[in-house]
Amino acid sequence: MNNSPIKVLLADDEVIIRRGLISTVQWHKYNMQVVADVPNGKKGWDAFLEHRPDVIITDIVMPEMNGIELAQKVKAHTPNTKILLLSCHRDFEYAQQGIKLGASGYLLKTSFDDNELEQYLELFQKELRRESPQLEPYIPMQETHGMFVEWLYGVNNYFLGKMEMLLQKSWAWINEPNYVYLITGGSHSDIQSIRAEIQGQLHAANEAELIPIRDNILLFMCSEAGCRDWNYRLSKWRGTYPGLQWSKSEVIKGKEQWIEAVKKLYEQYHFEKKYKINRCDWPEPIVQAVQIMIRQVDTQLSVSDVAQQVGLSRSHFSTLFKKIVGESFVSFMYQIKLNIVCELLTSSKLNIQDISDKVGMPDVKYFSKWFKRCTFETPSQYRSKHRIS
Repeated sequence: MNNSPIKVLLADDEVIIRRGLISTVQWHKYNMQVVADVPNGKKGWDAFLEHRPDVIITDIVMPEMNGIELAQKVKAHTPNTKILLLSCHRDFEYAQQGIKLGASGYLLKTSFDDNELEQYLELFQKELRRESPQLEPYIPMQETHGMFVEWLYGVNNYFLGKMEMLLQKSWAWINEPNYVYLITGGSHSDIQSIRAEIQGQLHAANEAELIPIRDNILLFMCSEAGCRDWNYRLSKWRGTYPGLQWSKSEVIKGKEQWIEAVKKLYEQYHFEKKYKINRCDWPEPIVQAVQIMIRQVDTQLSVSDVAQQVGLSRSHFSTLFKKIVGESFVSFMYQIKLNIVCELLTSSKLNIQDISDKVGMPDVKYFSKWFKRCTFETPSQYRSKHRIS
């Protein structure tokens, strides 16, 4: 370990426990710093992705997501994280389950002993010092492709955790001015050729990695200084690949601007390409409505819900939506769900139940029947046939 503080996350639904630990433990003695304290496992997972703590001290029984579930997710994501469970007598079996998952130990809240806690903290400090600072090997973007697609659709934020690793390694450029390009092509062979061309140029220039969103959509970044050269290359390649199209972000700097730019470019593509409608021709309320439908795809939105959010009456909104888009709100909403399901089946490792949940159809039997009615294939058949290798 280097000299930077060991980051600690506390998770317990009792505020007095969290505040007591923060104020009474001599964290500095073990070169530790509490970076977050949360009341349940769900917020604990979000805090883990944000702060990437080295040590987690968590209660077992908590609302929304318990400590065992939190420990399981953390260990699957970052096996080297140290986890200490806080348990009541009645939680003994759960505590044993936590140990099997990789937790380092557990303390009884009913007979809390400061010395016992400090022994664990001293042990964690020694173990983390011995371990290499590179706890996780560099993972190429192609190996995180599924996580990227899931993040892009709002399914989960696992990719942001991996992105923190990239930022410390090959993505250090993100803190310098740069541009994001979204590239689409005509035929499958054309886009694969374009991909090879771009990858070769990126490698030669030691610039950022290319990210394939799916087999006909590519994303890549370049420095502000290299933008002119990339515009020239793309224009020249259009002579060879007539179907080549691209859109470019404004100049951006830093992680948050990158995230915003990627989301914005993909939404623009979603509007202009997938639905064959030029976004510039849409009234703003309709643009907002489709953005809401995409971002809240895991809910059953009604016409009234969306009309209210964009500031129109239900009848006016319904009439305007069908006139502009060419189909009803409900029909269009299910088309969005279908497109997202197809993306997830081909690009992620989520099981069928999880995918049906993510598009607001928790009844997997209904979901499978609906999908087959739309595509003439079951979800499993579609995944087997179209999965991106």
